[in-house]
Amino acid sequence: MKNVFATLLLITASINTYAQLTDATPKQPLKLHHAEPLYTDLIRDLGARKGERELNVGFGVSDEKDYISYSGFAEYEFAVANRLGLEIEVPFEVYAHSTGHQDYSLPGNRIEGIKLATQYTFMVSKKYQTSMAVGYIQEMIFSPLPALDHNAPLFEGTRYNPIFIAATRITPNIHALLYTGPSIEQTFESKEWDTVMDVNANLHYVFKNGNFVGLETNMEFAGSTKPQFVLRPQFKVAFSKDVSIGVLAGIPASGHGHGLSAMTRMIWVP
Repeated sequence: MKNVFATLLLITASINTYAQLTDATPKQPLKLHHAEPLYTDLIRDLGARKGERELNVGFGVSDEKDYISYSGFAEYEFAVANRLGLEIEVPFEVYAHSTGHQDYSLPGNRIEGIKLATQYTFMVSKKYQTSMAVGYIQEMIFSPLPALDHNAPLFEGTRYNPIFIAATRITPNIHALLYTGPSIEQTFESKEWDTVMDVNANLHYVFKNGNFVGLETNMEFAGSTKPQFVLRPQFKVAFSKDVSIGVLAGIPASGHGHGLSAMTRMIWVP
C-alpha cells in the first residue's frame, strides 16, 4: 500500500513538473539597447524580438537655395521573427519658391516611392556590448505627379540598397553606430544606372530614461564627384512609454549644394 501511495505521489509530482515546463514562457533572445539615429533610422531595433512593432511619422523642411523642399513620410516596422524585421515606408515631397527666386522652375511634387525593407541581426554580444545586422531596401520610385497627368509611367525607376549595421555601447551611456551600403539607382526610360556609397556614422549620449542627444553624420561618395557630408545634431524625448519625439537639424559640411534643413520624427510603439 505504501508503495502504491509513493508511486502516486511520484506520478503527481512528475505531471506538475511537466506542466510547469510546458507553461513556462519561452526564454527571450538577448537584446541590447542601442541608440537609433533619427534621420537614417534602422529598419527595426537591433536584436528585435518577434511581435515588436513601431509606427513613425516625420516631417522636414530643407533650403535648396533656389527653392524650399517640404518632405514627409510614414513608415511601419515590425518583427516577424526574433531578430528579423520588416518595414514599409511611403515618403513624399512638395516644393515652394524661396524668397528672391519666384521665377525658378520648381520640381514636380511627388510621392517619392514605396520602400520595402528587411533587416536581420546576426550577432548580439553581451561580452562586447555589440550588435551587427545586414539588411536590404528595395524602393520603387514614382514619377512626379505633374508627369503622371501627361501619361508618364507610374514608376520612373527603382533603387537597390543592401546595408550593413554595427552598433556598440562604448559605455552604458555612450553609443556608437555605423550604417553603410551602396545605393544603386536604375532609371527605366533612359536605362541609366547611378551608384553612390552611403556611410552614416553616429554617436549618442543616452540618459537613464532612454532619452538621448547625439550627432549623426551622413556621408555620400559617388565616383569622381566630391564627397558630400551633412552633420545632423539631434535629440529624442519620450513623452510616455509608447510615444517619443525626435528633432534634428541638417548642416551641410562639404561638397553640398543644399542649405540648412530640419526634421521631426514621431515614434509610436503600440
